[in-house]
Amino acid sequence: MKIAFHGAARTVTGSKHLLTLKNGKKYLLDCGMFQGMGAETDILNREWGFSPAEVDYLILSHAHIDHTGLIPKLVKDGFAGKVFCTPATKELSSALLEDSANIQQDDIKFVNKRRIAEGQSYLQPLYNEEDSKQALDHFSTVEYGSWFAIDENVQFMFLDAGHIIGSATVHLKINEDGKETHLTFSGDVGRYRDVILKSPQDFPQADYILIESTYGNSLHDPDVNTPDLLLDWIQKTCVDKKGKLIIPAFSVGRTQEILFALNQLEIENRLPALDYFVDSPLSITVTEIVKKYPQYFNKTIQKLLQTDNDPFAFKGLKYIKSVDESKSLNFRNGPFVIISASGMAEAGRVKHHISNNIENSRNTILLVGYCEPHSLGGKLMAGAKEVNIFGVEHEVNAEVGSIRSMSAHGDYNDLSQFLSCQDPKQVKKLFLVHGDYDVQQAFKDRLMKKGFTDIEIPERHYEIGLT
Repeated sequence: MKIAFHGAARTVTGSKHLLTLKNGKKYLLDCGMFQGMGAETDILNREWGFSPAEVDYLILSHAHIDHTGLIPKLVKDGFAGKVFCTPATKELSSALLEDSANIQQDDIKFVNKRRIAEGQSYLQPLYNEEDSKQALDHFSTVEYGSWFAIDENVQFMFLDAGHIIGSATVHLKINEDGKETHLTFSGDVGRYRDVILKSPQDFPQADYILIESTYGNSLHDPDVNTPDLLLDWIQKTCVDKKGKLIIPAFSVGRTQEILFALNQLEIENRLPALDYFVDSPLSITVTEIVKKYPQYFNKTIQKLLQTDNDPFAFKGLKYIKSVDESKSLNFRNGPFVIISASGMAEAGRVKHHISNNIENSRNTILLVGYCEPHSLGGKLMAGAKEVNIFGVEHEVNAEVGSIRSMSAHGDYNDLSQFLSCQDPKQVKKLFLVHGDYDVQQAFKDRLMKKGFTDIEIPERHYEIGLT
């Protein structure tokens, strides 16, 4: 058998790993969209490196767009097989893929205005809303914790990855030439002390492991109190400067974590009396979906639910649905807080809010998660003095802050703990995926000290045989 790495290879986004057996059957692990890669993002998302029509099955680790975002294009380009995922992942993917189609159609209007002015041809979105709906017809759900036979050659089992609701590590048993091979794909590994979700589960001994490495050279500060940090930024921006605090946040996971922290501040009578806007229809939908799966919450949240039936709600919270309501926030003076997608500030309504508020020194843009270096969020985090948004240069006069402790990705201690259930001597090869190359090199050195002897950092489209 062979495995090829067509995305999230020496970069964080675009997760796509293709397993091909000797009999020609092909199994794709994730089908994610590249995000925040600058000018080459669109090209990367239009070039597969393989034929979608030849893929027999797709197995998803979780619903984030950098793991699912190209499924409608995969179907559009010829994929006719089943897509396997957990029930929560299917429900979240339905909302995320439809939203992705709408964002593409909205954003490309701005891009095409500039292209026409420059005498260039129109661009088309990768897919539309109808394509995203047709893709959902291919989805089939599998619960955590039991082996599921795809065909006579491959079985898989999902275990909870603790990253977002429905996230899974994927464990494959592959029978070929009378030999059974065990391969594990980590998806994205959550944290062992997550404020909302259960910890990642131990997994069976594997021969080959594909493990994410987003924070493979970083430690999250265990002593950081997220509600306190949020309160500091609210105080500094909204109370002291009477400005707007704009928080780019992923609709799945990060938005709910922020709402939970603000709920805690209210319970403790410390939340300033302001308006807190969630300006993302997707975030509203996702929050309702998350509430439907309390069985995946950790013991702390389970206990809280006994006295607080909605740990994501508090006084002053307002949900913005319509485009007109969203636009009206740009004509309203502060102080208030806007929580809006996307998390890298690369698309969606938050990009418009940043465009309209970034030149005002009273305002703050607060980044609360990983941002690709080439994304708008990444440039702001790196200290850019000017940024280009929708083809217009803006001076960065607003304060730019970050709370790195909120990441839903495990740090190198979490990733090491995730691998601690394995005997390194029995792992034939470990592949580092879903990470920046310099981070992966540091993580490789760390893992070799823990006894893993054969570690590779594959490039995009790299293919290797597995014996």
